[in-house]
Amino acid sequence: MFKQAAVTFMIKMFAKLPLCVVHFLGTILGWTTYLSYKKYALLINQNLKLSQLTKDDIRFKKTLHRNIAETGKALLETFAIWYRNYSTLDKWYQGCTGWEHVEAGLKKGKGIIFLTPHLGCFEITSLYYGQFHPITVLFRPPRQEWLMPLINEGRERGKVRLAPANAHGVRLLLQALKRGEAIGILPDQAPLAGEGEWVPFFGRPAYTMTLASKLAEKSGAQVLMAFGERLANGHGYHIHISPVSEGGINTPELLNQEIEKAISHCPSQYMWVYDRYKVRN
Repeated sequence: MFKQAAVTFMIKMFAKLPLCVVHFLGTILGWTTYLSYKKYALLINQNLKLSQLTKDDIRFKKTLHRNIAETGKALLETFAIWYRNYSTLDKWYQGCTGWEHVEAGLKKGKGIIFLTPHLGCFEITSLYYGQFHPITVLFRPPRQEWLMPLINEGRERGKVRLAPANAHGVRLLLQALKRGEAIGILPDQAPLAGEGEWVPFFGRPAYTMTLASKLAEKSGAQVLMAFGERLANGHGYHIHISPVSEGGINTPELLNQEIEKAISHCPSQYMWVYDRYKVRN
């Protein structure tokens, strides 16, 4: 109980800092971690290079250096967003491209599936949408139970509700879609053993979830890709929303193709340190 109270207090103090300061500290954290841990540095270098999204060594190094800083920002901004006063978060929203696709999806009445990969600020997208409409977001509960109240307090705000990544959570997602509401999924999160398929991701086999494809096929919901682009100098975020290709995400392979397409628009802000090529036990 004391640990939870102490951590909550420190995070809430941290959340009062201006976003530019949070991102400055995140840049320092990103570079310090990169220079201190060989495995961390190896993952970023290896995954970015194998993606072939940079055409030459100069662009590779430029994207790499930006990604080191952006990854550190992503780690720290989560806590600032979770405990920032919800009514003041709108100062960080600097626009939204593609909202017309949301309106079209709502009119169909079959629900919306938001795919939000580890690109840009993935915490901000559900909170942005949750200002206006209900959304149920799938998440993997932490191993340390004392963290759950912190996560609930940080993420369940506005009209955002959480669904654990288990059978009960999947039922909550289906119920939300049946009501014509939206759900949110991290489509590039490594699934547990038995919950995915090995399909290509930037040319390498990656264990990829089948859940998103099954939900899309079963519900007939509108599938939209969404991410919060992190703007320079702590100026906030721009939300990008776009429909997936006509072929949809009916298979995990098609799902990965859509994720790749999204990442190609902003490769410096993808979390390349996240290991897509593993199986959770």
